[in-house]
Amino acid sequence: MSNTQSYFYSNVPINVEVSDLEREQILKQFPPPSLPNGKDTFNLDHETAGNQVHVRLLVNDYQVQLTKTNKEFLKVRFSNNVGVIQAKIWDNQGAVERILPLLEQYSIFDVVGKVDEFNGFKSLTVNELNPCEEEINPFTYLPYTKQDLEGLTIELFSYLNELKSPYKEISLAAMNQFWEQFSIRPAAKGYHHNYLGGLLKHTVGLMRFARFILKFEDNPYKALMKLINIVEKAHKNELWAEIQGNQSQPFIWKGTIDHLYNMFYGAMKHKESQPNYDLLMTSILFHDIGKLLEYDHAGKTYDDFRFLFPTATNSNFENRKQAGITMDELGAMVGHIPYGVLILSKIIEKENIPVSMEEIHQMAHCILCHHGLPEWGSAVRSPETIEGYLIHIVDYLDSRYENAEVIK
Repeated sequence: MSNTQSYFYSNVPINVEVSDLEREQILKQFPPPSLPNGKDTFNLDHETAGNQVHVRLLVNDYQVQLTKTNKEFLKVRFSNNVGVIQAKIWDNQGAVERILPLLEQYSIFDVVGKVDEFNGFKSLTVNELNPCEEEINPFTYLPYTKQDLEGLTIELFSYLNELKSPYKEISLAAMNQFWEQFSIRPAAKGYHHNYLGGLLKHTVGLMRFARFILKFEDNPYKALMKLINIVEKAHKNELWAEIQGNQSQPFIWKGTIDHLYNMFYGAMKHKESQPNYDLLMTSILFHDIGKLLEYDHAGKTYDDFRFLFPTATNSNFENRKQAGITMDELGAMVGHIPYGVLILSKIIEKENIPVSMEEIHQMAHCILCHHGLPEWGSAVRSPETIEGYLIHIVDYLDSRYENAEVIK
């Protein structure tokens, strides 16, 4: 089966070739996440003011506040897969004192309340709040990508299966270890790909750019110049839309063109080097895999911590209260970039995969420099290989293009 599409303002071709048998094998070994059906979705915007509702929601955060008459009430921010729902709980018959311990202990609640509307904004007044301890599907309570997760899964593994040894073994070993969580995780809590499935979508996005540069064009520098030209055109369209009064969102490409050219100049220092496609694709798979540990949210497991640190003791994972997408209290101490190198090294060691010392360091370098600049979080001063420049450029492009896509 051949599936040809396009990406990046329809300029980057996507050509996925898998047989029906290969597709079946991929989905059996690496099933995409199970999405909620339509009846599991509650959209406050579709409700009429005054409606009584009974719905199950996730608590993101809450605060005790005071009314103008100095009476306490609870301001609660719930969420589901549609978005955030603002709510308040009045202190009727000691409700604040009674409910606070529940909010500290539980994340999922059955909520009974009334729909309010003020100045066009809808919220809930909660009359009853009952904790739920059932196992949850995080896709019911958190925003997730609207793109085809099954298609993204097929696309990812079609790319990984075409890699040569040892890169194919390294990549598939990582997915065998982490796929269930890798397929659901966000790539951020804000800015880009900040929803469930975001890590998978972002990783595939980088791979699309890398394939365009190294497989669809006859010269990587020519491909980079084409991509920069596309950015310049998109920014001009943004500027003209603003002049015409039609700009409905922030400028996506403002301030990006000079940076792209600076990175292009840096990459030119390696014009005699032939980029290693397999090394770059494997590095892309690992570039954000450390976000498995860096972020926390409802439905996350902590097997990745135990994989890296099997002899660690006294963890409090069982006692954690998970809510919306946030920084993991431990993961934030290290960050996804060092974790990516740790996971790469551990996979190679655990699976006993023969790989040269040079290749290990080249992949590690790509992971460490993919943010491009130290002030942006890069762990090295600047890329030192052509693959290092390429992984930063494709990451930079994909993270910004994300905000231009209509369907995320």
